[in-house]
Amino acid sequence: MDDLTDVAAALRALPPSCGPVRLVAVDGHAGSGKSTFAARLADALGGAPVLRLDDLATHDELFAWLPRLLDQVIAPLARGADARYAPYDWNLRRFGPPRPLAPAPVVLVEGVGAGRRALRPYLARLLWMDRGAEESWRRGRRRDGPAQAGFWEGWTVAETGHFAEDPSRPFADALVREVRGGYVVSPPPPATAGTEPAAHPT
Repeated sequence: MDDLTDVAAALRALPPSCGPVRLVAVDGHAGSGKSTFAARLADALGGAPVLRLDDLATHDELFAWLPRLLDQVIAPLARGADARYAPYDWNLRRFGPPRPLAPAPVVLVEGVGAGRRALRPYLARLLWMDRGAEESWRRGRRRDGPAQAGFWEGWTVAETGHFAEDPSRPFADALVREVRGGYVVSPPPPATAGTEPAAHPT
């Protein structure tokens, strides 16, 4: 089922979770298909903004982007104001000019670690791409080619360490499975559900 209309409608119907915004995380292993799914979901939402965590991470801070996200994005959205964040240029290895992010009714946050512990209180929903680490990494390596082999060696170690310390999947509200022709979005099995309260500060 490629039609994400019902999923989009359900997200729009949620109460705001970060100021006036319904912040929806799309998390999963690198190479699991998060970017493609987030783009299609954004289209189903009528052009919802998508914040890519790759724009906040750097070569030296693969998972240490949290302070930037909280300061540049979460804090202003929680006030109902436009956010402004400086995307990182992975080729030039420096941050570029600031980019605006409006407090739209639904904003998607896509990237490895989007459902991390410190962000969950601000999320209306956490969606997890249901593809295993090894399969995802193989897909990512094929996508990026031999030139990025060294980066992937370091990345897999960093990602494994991050999810060991701060897992997202146990707290997912829904699992996204890619199938022929589209996606199936379904609730996780009860045994995988997290235990944190659904606190949504505004």
